[in-house]
Amino acid sequence: MKTKLTHTRNSLPKKTRTEMAALLQTRLADSIVLMMHAKQAHWNVKGPHFFALHELFDKVYTDTGAYVDTIAERIVQLGGIAQGTIRAAAKASGMPDYPLDITSGHKHVAELAHALAFYGEMIRQDIALSTELGDAGTADLFTQISRGADLNLWFVEAHEQAEN
Repeated sequence: MKTKLTHTRNSLPKKTRTEMAALLQTRLADSIVLMMHAKQAHWNVKGPHFFALHELFDKVYTDTGAYVDTIAERIVQLGGIAQGTIRAAAKASGMPDYPLDITSGHKHVAELAHALAFYGEMIRQDIALSTELGDAGTADLFTQISRGADLNLWFVEAHEQAEN
């Protein structure tokens, strides 16, 4: 998919803005998918730690929703058009699939931890690429998201480690 930019007075070179908008679009798709992974876990978790996990998964969903908004707005700031529909996200995302048939708290914790770790790795790669392409604003955005994703991974993994 070719990234088309709208007019902006943003001083970043057009080539940089085009590459960043495309990168951000991919991460927007991944963020939407991660958000829905967390909601899938939130809706379907069962077991002795139901309440704590239900609330934790909702926190991951809410936090990731904030990333979605931040990323989409950055795309538009650079002159791009944010493509945030579920279909667009499903088509563009590289996130691993989330099993739809699990209810066990332990299994949801493992799956969501895996998804958060994958997402965090992609974000860290984006920090490096944004820096390399001279877009400090986008690198900073990804750095903020990285800290939040790592925090949520820690919270989720704490439940996994408690069960071992």
